[in-house]
Amino acid sequence: MNVGAFVCSCADTCDIDLEGVRDGVRDVEVVASSSHLCDDGLPAMAHLIEEYDLDQLLVTTPEGRCQDAIRETAVEGGLHPEATAFVDHREGAAWVHDSAAATEKTARLLNARRESLDHEPISRTVSRDAGDVVVVVGDAETAAALADTADVTLVANGRDFDDADADLGDVSLARGRVVDVVGEYGDFELELRARVTEDCISCMDCVREGPDGMVTRSPVDIDPDAPDGEWADCCPVDAIDLDGVTRTVEADQVIFPGATGTARGGQIGLYTGPVDGATIAAVEDLLGGITKPQHLDLDMEVCAAGESSQPGCNACVDACPHDAVDRPYVDEVEFDPVACQDCGACTSSCPTGAVQLRDPSNERIAREVETLLDPGTDDDGGLLGGLRGGDAAIDTPVVAFVCSERAEDALRRYGRLAREDDDVRYPPILPVGVDCTDTVGEPHVMHALAAGADGVAIVGCGGDCLHSGPDPKAELVRRLDRATGDLGLGERVTFLAPDPAEPRAFVQDLSQFVVELDPTPVPAGDHEATGTVREDKPNPPFNSHDWTLESVRALLDHVEPNREVIRGLTDFGWMEVSDACNLTPTCSTLCPTDAIRRTDDADLEFNHEDCVNCGLCEEGCPETAITMHDGLDLSKLPENREGERWETVYEGEMRACVRCGKPFASEGTAEHVAGEVGELVEGVAPKSEHSVFDYCAECRAVLLFEEGGR
Repeated sequence: MNVGAFVCSCADTCDIDLEGVRDGVRDVEVVASSSHLCDDGLPAMAHLIEEYDLDQLLVTTPEGRCQDAIRETAVEGGLHPEATAFVDHREGAAWVHDSAAATEKTARLLNARRESLDHEPISRTVSRDAGDVVVVVGDAETAAALADTADVTLVANGRDFDDADADLGDVSLARGRVVDVVGEYGDFELELRARVTEDCISCMDCVREGPDGMVTRSPVDIDPDAPDGEWADCCPVDAIDLDGVTRTVEADQVIFPGATGTARGGQIGLYTGPVDGATIAAVEDLLGGITKPQHLDLDMEVCAAGESSQPGCNACVDACPHDAVDRPYVDEVEFDPVACQDCGACTSSCPTGAVQLRDPSNERIAREVETLLDPGTDDDGGLLGGLRGGDAAIDTPVVAFVCSERAEDALRRYGRLAREDDDVRYPPILPVGVDCTDTVGEPHVMHALAAGADGVAIVGCGGDCLHSGPDPKAELVRRLDRATGDLGLGERVTFLAPDPAEPRAFVQDLSQFVVELDPTPVPAGDHEATGTVREDKPNPPFNSHDWTLESVRALLDHVEPNREVIRGLTDFGWMEVSDACNLTPTCSTLCPTDAIRRTDDADLEFNHEDCVNCGLCEEGCPETAITMHDGLDLSKLPENREGERWETVYEGEMRACVRCGKPFASEGTAEHVAGEVGELVEGVAPKSEHSVFDYCAECRAVLLFEEGGR
């Protein structure tokens, strides 16, 4: 892939050193600059596209009009319409930082974007057919607005639409109150409960005879609190049923403004809360079906959800804010790729790599982080050469995982405000775009620190998050600061929610965070993640558990931990086994990562390096002998045990067959079985000097045959 990088100063409104940026950009065929790239610089760009046979462009401009002009030039030069990528050097750098920092940051951003090009996935889509049936609950205006494009049913839900100020001529009215809504986009069911049956002919007798204000006219229905009485006998078709009747209404989409208990971030096809023009547009866009990008890669062979009807890890189900993950059975999880909203909550919580985001993938994020932090070497001869030697304009590198929805927009607004007000300027953080900060978990943060970041800022929506709700990362920050403290690094993680209307709070919080950071002892540019622990593991690279462990190991080369057990890392656990253990094979059978095994000597062994702390062994142990503890115990890793991955957590004793001498069961298991069924088999081998439980299965069969086939 031939890549060209183009840098612009936006008619000299960006105080950056164009030559300095050019010198700092790496791994491209050509890098050029212009003071007005989207105008005077376009002919030169066209010439370079042809001269260097470029098929990918990296361009510094956040302005939509300029981007359109550059894309047009690229297409005229034979490039694909999507073969131009843009970097925000203006609102995100030159307008909020001083010239030196903006220059350096722009070069770093271009290098990171260049690296990410090698990790863009092949495009894939998912689809689902759906009809045009829309149920609207209690909102006549919305039902009327959709009636021209959809088959709309308006559920009264206790309201009377007799005098509604909306044209309901093409809308079906349904009586009753909503009891429940279940299903998914294209296949919803609403359970309605009413006190008037569908035999009603709307004669209005019950309205006239019933309690004042407790019987609606359109549609006719009776308030659940209306008292019994002779008036209920007035219906000429016996349509009144004061005990209540239920029926089901089917829909492809549902608008239910007053609903509660729905998915935190909303469910595709089910709209709750205030209704506006965007809601109407979203409903109309989904009429007939949907085709959308496939956001997830799944490898359910390594899933730790459960085994043999035993529930295990439930992290993805708990994390998903859109009801896109479900448990069809107690030991399985199931993903709905159409309902997925690309927030990444399931992927950051999954320890095994069973589910991962396709774009940005964890590997792509890792490479962007490493490139942003890489200062280069003196041999590079460019801007970034030897930055750690004291020449760096960004002397406190902080990686910022920035939500690409509201948080990114807020930072762009800050950049525009900074053109008028220097108080809006903030420290030059190094941004990595993510679809939502739900994507960010412990491996992302630990990797950034292992790559040489002084600190990590998770920059999201806060209380306005479209997915997870208020302060979605407060608990993650607390855990990771505990982990970095245990590792001897001190607290190095923060969560920030920039308010577009109040930039000074963000500036103050970020500035204080950066000022309080001590220089990291970890050199930048030395660590390149593989995302794996061992090549023989079946888990895909960059799964949370392995990626985190790899990063911790990289950190340990440069720090002195304060504790042996690193707290706050939830993807790691260590096992404690009580004397109640009978060495039944349940735990080793259930373990999804084969981190538990029983030896021929009846010992139970545990591999802390592979344990993902799913809890299946503890949940499934029939003797409740297992207790799992959270945390990464450094002393249990093989590098601290002369390379030995396995440790004995319970020493058992095997019972040997009195006939052939072969060990056939643990003493605990044999005694347990004898205690359970001993009375039932008493006397089956009266001539034997030993109990039938002292024989292995083969010898027991021979013994019984010899004694008459009992």
